[in-house]
Amino acid sequence: MKNTLKTVSLLSLALVLGACGSSLPSTGTTSGVVAGGVKATGLKASAVPGKWFVELEGDPTELSAQSVGSQQASFRSLAAQRGITYQEVMSYRTLFNGFSVEADQAEIGRISELPGVKGIYPVHQIPAPVTETVPMSQLDQMPDMYYAKSMTGADVAQNELGLTGKGVKVGVIDTGIDVDHPAFAGRITSQYDFVGNAYTGANTPVPGPTQDDCAGHGTHVAGIVGGNVAESATARGFKGVAPDVSFGAYRVFGCSGYTQEDIMVAALERAYSDGMQVVNLSIGSAFENWAETPSAIVGSRMVKKGMIVVASAGNSGRNGVYSMGGVTMGDNVISVASVDNTKIELQSFTLSNGNKVAYYEGSGVPVAKVGTTLAITKKPSSTTTTTNDGCTVSGGFEANSLTGKAVLIRRGTCSFYEKASNAQKAGAAAVILYNNAAGYISPSLAGTPAVTIPVVSVSDVDGAKISGLIAGGISMTFDGGKVGIDNPTGNTLSDFSSYGASAELEQKPDIAAPGGSIISTYPLSVGDRTGYAVLSGTSMASPHVAGAAALMLQAFPTTQAKDMRGLLMNSATLRYYRNAAGTLFPGIPDYVQRQGAGMVDIVGAYNNKVKVTPNKLSLGESATFATRSKVLVLKNTGSAAQSYTVYNSPALTIGGTTLAPTPSTQTATMTVNGQSADTAAGVKVTVPAGAEVELNVLVTPPAGATDKSQYGGTVYIENAGSGPDLVVPYSGFKGDYQSIQVLGNEIIGGQTYNFPALYDEREDTFYPEGAAVTTPPDYTFARYAADPAQPAVLSTDQPSLLVQLSHQARRLDVDLLDGNGNLIETIRTQEYLGRNCSNDLSLQSDTCDVFGQYAWDGKLANGTNAADGSYKLRVRVLKALGDAANPADTETYTSQTFTVKR
Repeated sequence: MKNTLKTVSLLSLALVLGACGSSLPSTGTTSGVVAGGVKATGLKASAVPGKWFVELEGDPTELSAQSVGSQQASFRSLAAQRGITYQEVMSYRTLFNGFSVEADQAEIGRISELPGVKGIYPVHQIPAPVTETVPMSQLDQMPDMYYAKSMTGADVAQNELGLTGKGVKVGVIDTGIDVDHPAFAGRITSQYDFVGNAYTGANTPVPGPTQDDCAGHGTHVAGIVGGNVAESATARGFKGVAPDVSFGAYRVFGCSGYTQEDIMVAALERAYSDGMQVVNLSIGSAFENWAETPSAIVGSRMVKKGMIVVASAGNSGRNGVYSMGGVTMGDNVISVASVDNTKIELQSFTLSNGNKVAYYEGSGVPVAKVGTTLAITKKPSSTTTTTNDGCTVSGGFEANSLTGKAVLIRRGTCSFYEKASNAQKAGAAAVILYNNAAGYISPSLAGTPAVTIPVVSVSDVDGAKISGLIAGGISMTFDGGKVGIDNPTGNTLSDFSSYGASAELEQKPDIAAPGGSIISTYPLSVGDRTGYAVLSGTSMASPHVAGAAALMLQAFPTTQAKDMRGLLMNSATLRYYRNAAGTLFPGIPDYVQRQGAGMVDIVGAYNNKVKVTPNKLSLGESATFATRSKVLVLKNTGSAAQSYTVYNSPALTIGGTTLAPTPSTQTATMTVNGQSADTAAGVKVTVPAGAEVELNVLVTPPAGATDKSQYGGTVYIENAGSGPDLVVPYSGFKGDYQSIQVLGNEIIGGQTYNFPALYDEREDTFYPEGAAVTTPPDYTFARYAADPAQPAVLSTDQPSLLVQLSHQARRLDVDLLDGNGNLIETIRTQEYLGRNCSNDLSLQSDTCDVFGQYAWDGKLANGTNAADGSYKLRVRVLKALGDAANPADTETYTSQTFTVKR
């Protein structure tokens, strides 16, 4: 998300540069180069203030309200004395000591240098997830939560242990909860709307005491936590994980768009003041994976004050490692990864031999009419190994050759649109696409001219079966039903689930739960109004764990908030690795940096009498210590001794690069109490009733793993009797963590440019690092209209730096230098920065920053204008876990000389 200051000015830069694409100069050309800079024709940006958290010194949970108020008053007074221009948006005194403010880049730099300011952090935009609804016609086919609940043991907890979450209050900070849905009747005891229906994230929120859900996500999340609908003669019942909890509903989204992080923090404070015992956040900001950022700080303090905080790990797994962020990074917050559901329900058609076939509808094409029967054919040359099936019209797709038939086409070589378009031109009435790899696909058929016939996709297995039946004659009927099938990726990590570790190499996420293809409640007034929907995301995994925490609180009401994570992690079960081709590798656990301790096991947590602390081992980097020694304490709270065999259960090691991680089977080795834990014999240990036993664990990083890889696994503690097994995940970094480069380059229009770069907005020019500048750019600091179409929107002719962060940074300083390179003063300091989601400008979006911008307003710290003359800007970046006293841990960039000419 927002890793460094990003204004609409920067977004405009991204959009225009992206639009220019290949028109930008290639290496070695002079076209578009202005005095050593890169010219982007028509680049004009508008200056709109950014939004920031300002954190003051002092933990409000340890200070009096009077002390916090005094600190905040002093800040306002000092800022006014120094003529700093900003707009205070929100102030916080309960869990966070500070404000959210609007200020331009230069002013926020001056704020960062004020006495008493601990840190400044960008306020992130948090998008609302997209949802998929179940058609009204299929409501009677809608399953309850059985599949997902059986994965966690919630079904057993409800039906055999009598646990329902009764008496536990769960706060849901989201899009709200549908107050009219029967699943929540009489159980929403606290509610507050922070934004209003019209809020989109870009306009002014209108808070109010009442709330409802006009977007859907929050109702779906709440249903997983504890929705409860009785079974009737016309519909199946529905029960979430903890069906008798009461709810606090805190709405931070409008009906569309996104929310902002400062609103989420305000909702966290409200949930705390309302006395929620558990709070679920299925929202967050990616890449800001520090425990010291505002929302993570607030989450940690909530746990410190006695609330169990559960948060989704994030859906940025496709953006590489170190991709988590937000509340989920809090010290004792329970961070939840996503596992795909074991079953999925898809629409179906029936073959003339009576077999049902599950399918996905293609997007952008008409829906098949129920009752339609079509003969199935294919190209004569088509086989189950054909790589370019349907990509040409010759040999079976000639005009009118497929009239009135459904044609079977295998995926491969050309686009889905091209295959379907060729079939349509030949007269086909429908297309059945089948996969060329394991599992299902959800095809997009966008194109011009539009495809106007139904297009469905089936699995590779079903496609091959249909292909073999065509010669003997086979037809299909769209029956309007649904069929439950084994999910080809079921019980393995969802490919979208974000990777750890944290920027400080803390093991995250903590635990996993079902999050892929989950059916739950949905607002009655949204979509086709069935009241249910299918969604996927770590958003769906988190409420499973929040519900599990509620069940555990009912069973063990004296459990401390800080201990709940360990209670659930100790009994979790690892998920195994499935590669991108769909192949499962039984016995090889997936990265612990994606699943933590593994799938939550509610029954195991309930039955476990032996607690292990700590609940995870973060081993840090191996450059300074070849091995890492840790102590685990097993405490038996039961009345009988428990015997175990302790093993090292290594998981896959993460190799490759930050943006393109690859699996490695090079694994760590381990001794426990001086004995090898890598053999089949393991290490025997007995914990007497009411006693404690220590395990001295020594982990050696994998010798064969590549430098900069992340290794991990679990200390697997196998119960010799009928009690639950125990796990403690461990993770570490191979090599010198500070060897990771932080200041990266930028890809623009396919061309790689050396970044950081000096930027001249008014001239639409940036100067890559190291580029020779024959005529230094000059800046007047005058106001001007960047966009002639918006003359009232003014920008300032000022220098700024464009900085790409390829990895998290502990601290970033921007220095003002004179023309000879001597330090005048530091004009900006920022702590705990996240990495950019990519280094490719074409991927820029509201949720993906590819670089940040740092501007200088021409003023000195005392508020006076700097004299005309020659200057430079310098960036200094202290690396994560770096030593400020060690020059090797700081990266430095100095801009070309520029001129101040007012």
